[in-house]
Amino acid sequence: MRRRTLDYLLTWVGALLTVALLGAGGLLSWGYSFATSTVHTQMAAQKIYFPAKGSSELANPLIKPFLTPYAGQELLTGQQAEVYADHFIAVHLSEIGGGLTYSELSAKAIASPNDKALAAKVQSMFQGTMLRSTLLTAYAFSVFAIIALWSMIACFILGLLMLLLTLLGLRHYRRVDPHVEVLS
Repeated sequence: MRRRTLDYLLTWVGALLTVALLGAGGLLSWGYSFATSTVHTQMAAQKIYFPAKGSSELANPLIKPFLTPYAGQELLTGQQAEVYADHFIAVHLSEIGGGLTYSELSAKAIASPNDKALAAKVQSMFQGTMLRSTLLTAYAFSVFAIIALWSMIACFILGLLMLLLTLLGLRHYRRVDPHVEVLS
């Protein structure tokens, strides 16, 4: 095989990889933007606020160290959603259920259908568990967004590197003697 033919093939492979990497970077950019803006928009629509600084809601030692940095802020990001779900709602759910989960309380309520207080606890646990799950889903999407961001950066860097290598390969292709053989 002639060296020039090998250079030509490798240059085209490099060009295709460049296009693929830059295209993937563009799609990852869109994914990051979509996930981030959707989480922000959906959280803003709920108008959830962290308890104000110094409020009695922050007195609980299981809550205070986690929520104090966000005191008084509106919940708008995935990270905030995780903190609110795991260190505010989860603590209150544990208090309401006496350490039992929604499914455990629900089973008790089914066994005691006339217990109105237990039925009210089950309803509160269901609502709290659903809100917590929704917030943790928003957190998960924000993590996907961060993964997309770092992947986008890697794709763009590798795409630019491949572009440089492709241009160098094209330059080498033009300079090589057409009669030089490789692997002959």
